[in-house]
Amino acid sequence: MAKESKTIDTSDREMIISRLVNAPRELVFKVWTDPKHIDKWWGPNGFTNTFLEMNVKPGGVARFIMHGPNGVDYPNRIIYTDVIKPEKIVYVHDSDIDNDPSRFETTITFESQGNKTLITLRAVFVTAEEYQKVVKEYGAIEGGNQTLSRFEEFLMEVQEEELRKN
Repeated sequence: MAKESKTIDTSDREMIISRLVNAPRELVFKVWTDPKHIDKWWGPNGFTNTFLEMNVKPGGVARFIMHGPNGVDYPNRIIYTDVIKPEKIVYVHDSDIDNDPSRFETTITFESQGNKTLITLRAVFVTAEEYQKVVKEYGAIEGGNQTLSRFEEFLMEVQEEELRKN
């Protein structure tokens, strides 16, 4: 007996941001998932981070504090549900509170395009209201774009450093 498949429309509560970076997928994935790198680029402009733990594997957790330029600290927790090196990471992101109404699930894909990599972040929020809230109150779309810009800048530094070593 065939199971009926069901498609759920999440377009009213999802944010999709993409960036094509000038680096091979394996390096992009490594820099994205390496605890020694992530605190140097994670978050929008003006933010710094203190990572308490980061274990990028299914069931693994990352806990960190984002320090805003306004002096406010924002606790964060990521619970990884799927990690396929070097092509995909899926996780649930919240404020380190169980059943956080502001939680969202993110799928990040890393797609090779020659010697470049297309990074696509797709965040799906629990409700359309929560999505609108983070966009309006926290500037989530701009923050996501700034985070990708910071990542790309740091990635270029890593590539230059690797070239100097070789």
